[in-house]
Amino acid sequence: MGEFFKDIPRVKYEGRTSGNPLSFRFYNPDEVIGGKTMRETLKFALSWWHTMGGDGTDMFGSGTADKSWNASDSAERAKNKVYAAFEIMDKLGIEYFCFHDRDLSPDYGSLSETNAKLDEAAEVVAKMQAETGKKLLWGTANCFSHPRYMHGAGTSPSVDVFAFAGAQIKKALEITVKLGGNGYVFWGGREGYETLLNTDMGLELDNMARLMRLAVDYGRSIGFKGDFYVEPKPKEPTKHQYDFDSATVIGFLRKYGLDKDFKLNIEANHATLAMHTFQHELRVARESGMFGSIDANQGDTLLGWDTDQFPTNVYDCALCMYEVIKAGGFTHGGLNFDSKARRGSFAPEDIFHSYIAGMDAFALGLRIADKMIADGRIDKFVAERYASWNEGMGKDIISGKASLADLEKHALAKGEVTASLGSGRQEYLENVMNAIMFNL
Repeated sequence: MGEFFKDIPRVKYEGRTSGNPLSFRFYNPDEVIGGKTMRETLKFALSWWHTMGGDGTDMFGSGTADKSWNASDSAERAKNKVYAAFEIMDKLGIEYFCFHDRDLSPDYGSLSETNAKLDEAAEVVAKMQAETGKKLLWGTANCFSHPRYMHGAGTSPSVDVFAFAGAQIKKALEITVKLGGNGYVFWGGREGYETLLNTDMGLELDNMARLMRLAVDYGRSIGFKGDFYVEPKPKEPTKHQYDFDSATVIGFLRKYGLDKDFKLNIEANHATLAMHTFQHELRVARESGMFGSIDANQGDTLLGWDTDQFPTNVYDCALCMYEVIKAGGFTHGGLNFDSKARRGSFAPEDIFHSYIAGMDAFALGLRIADKMIADGRIDKFVAERYASWNEGMGKDIISGKASLADLEKHALAKGEVTASLGSGRQEYLENVMNAIMFNL
């Protein structure tokens, strides 16, 4: 198969002063930061759905980018997608990719024919993996696009739809194992409701948990040893989705005893839709021991839907990588670019400009986060702010020795406590971060 991007060279690190738009200014894959190379820490992944299939179609207009990959036949297009994707990964130095089953190969009507065509596409992927060493970060099933899923998949009122979703997930798990993936994602899509007037919420939540348990049991039975993920998202397309945010998902997983197998795949844009910060969602997952993987994109706070923009907000990237480092880095997860070029950025080379922008932004974020931790002022301030919990009554409360009577005795002896509160010094800390970011 010939090149799809003949005019695009391999993108290399040329440093911050480079004037070459097809170069990395900050992402130096072999540079060691915090004891690991940037390549090892960041674990960038190509998203098959947006990169290989997203043509700019939106609610108000048809596609603007040609993603036919020189093929009119759908089976041939699926194969050409593989060759084009591996060319993109090779030229950008990306080691991983992610897919939905229907990204690799479309729906052909009957499940048996669709599965057979999916197997053919997976064989081509496996062949290219053997030739290039590229790895699958995670796989998943698209149980939301087809009309059969209009009322949900695992939460559908129809047992037939539930069964079909199970069959689809079974096959996607088999492909994930075949391609060596260490992650499998549940993204709710339409697992939620538009109105409670027609919804049995209890049954729907129970059934979603049942489907996840069936998936875990089957995945383990065929040798899947990685992490299952849930990707929180509050709304769009469903008005209220059951996987609203990190805290909601963690509560769900613990309620149904799924927390030993599942972790979270956090997306920046979904945090925006939940009216949280990206760092908040990551911190909740980290503090709960549920941090898994990341969809690296950004949303627009002025828009109420998933814009899935390539990440360029260096503040967010820095605070993200701060959480990743504090979590001990990725285990099976990584930074998947669930991002798409803007509808007006339709030229083939815009794919490369988009990934370069995102990879450089996160490389900057990693550099800054490492400096924040090495600098120590922020961590020192936080430790000192909570120092009263390390001794006396604070230590007794944490150890479980203190009773309510002990608290009363302590409060009576201390009297008014306003003077011991201390300033939060938010502005000082934000200025410290600016100083670290801009080497002041």
